[in-house]
Amino acid sequence: MRALRSALLAGLIAFAPATARAEGAVSGDVVKIGVLADMSTAMADNYGTGSVTAARLAVEDFGTTVLGKPIEIVAADHQSKPDVASSLARRWYDVEGVDMITDLDNSAIALGVQALAREKGRLALITGSGSTVITGAQCSPNGALWVIDTYALSRAIAKPLVESGEKTWFNIVADITLGKSFVADVTPVVTKGGGKVVGQVFHPLLSPDLSSQILQAQASGAGVIALFNVGGDAINAVKQASEFGVLGGKQKLAGFYMTAVDVHALGLQVAGGLYLAEAFYWDQDDATRAFAKRFHDRQRAMPNSYQAGVYSAVTHYLKAVKAAGTDAAEAVMAKMREIPIDDVMTRGGRLRPDGRVIRDVSLFRVKRPEESKGEWDVMERVATLSGDDAFRPLAESDCPLVKGKP
Repeated sequence: MRALRSALLAGLIAFAPATARAEGAVSGDVVKIGVLADMSTAMADNYGTGSVTAARLAVEDFGTTVLGKPIEIVAADHQSKPDVASSLARRWYDVEGVDMITDLDNSAIALGVQALAREKGRLALITGSGSTVITGAQCSPNGALWVIDTYALSRAIAKPLVESGEKTWFNIVADITLGKSFVADVTPVVTKGGGKVVGQVFHPLLSPDLSSQILQAQASGAGVIALFNVGGDAINAVKQASEFGVLGGKQKLAGFYMTAVDVHALGLQVAGGLYLAEAFYWDQDDATRAFAKRFHDRQRAMPNSYQAGVYSAVTHYLKAVKAAGTDAAEAVMAKMREIPIDDVMTRGGRLRPDGRVIRDVSLFRVKRPEESKGEWDVMERVATLSGDDAFRPLAESDCPLVKGKP
């Protein structure tokens, strides 16, 4: 997979579309979109070249021009380093005339580029991060959080499980901001539903061995073992839970920051029975399957929520540019909030004043090997929360834009 990713990255970034800017043209002669993603470190399979492929598919489906201007996609690897991302984004905005940057996985990177977009009068449509701060205390009139966040993930997984009778929980938590955010968001959902967190244990980031934490959770007898970690830590936790028989026993295992791409990498023999939440799954209907096939033909993998989110964000952005009659950031953002979001990834969605996109989010159970009909037939939908039920209510927002503060 790493060799394939390197080849795809080289091809995607080197590719110059037929609609690319003519020699000597100024930035106003083109609508330019930047995909700034992790293409080489731990989260590359969930974002990376797949996000670039999704952006290109969106442009192909919309049409290669808008308002008589060619549409151009540029891409770069931020290497999961905020300073690298900031430098790239600043150059794109200042020198290369990029109008909008998307993906931006990693909360620190997303927040930094969103602030830069506001300073430069451009846009940042964040599809890769899940931090609620992006649409909370650090919200921006020039930014949007497109796919999902820790609040919605917490509710989409915990609420249906608690309502089904799983009242006791044990948390395995990465000792980072993301892990602690999950604890803060999930605990009230569990307790409000009449449940109880019977224990939790923290671990350092990038822990190769989580067997001690898994054994503590297993010994607790909790109905649900919740994994509040990401990347290699989440993968290791699921592998070791499988080895210790958790996934084959009475306890349920829930991965709060995992995707179908992670499940495919683990394999159903290991991950079968795991619960997770996504805002998109490739096998939902004829339209998602058709999109996924086109994506797979180029990427040799099915899209996850974050990659499909890039397709949705780019599509809606271009629709708004057309409707606004300009690519000026303020006018485009106003149209993005006005126009309903309707595409293969998001049906009947909307963009709130705080920058939060509201859409349905679903709980999935990973299939056992004998239940699967093919390589990417990895999950079945268990429950769906509406966007209004999944995301933090606007009335509870601490976004200054919502509260009318300067």
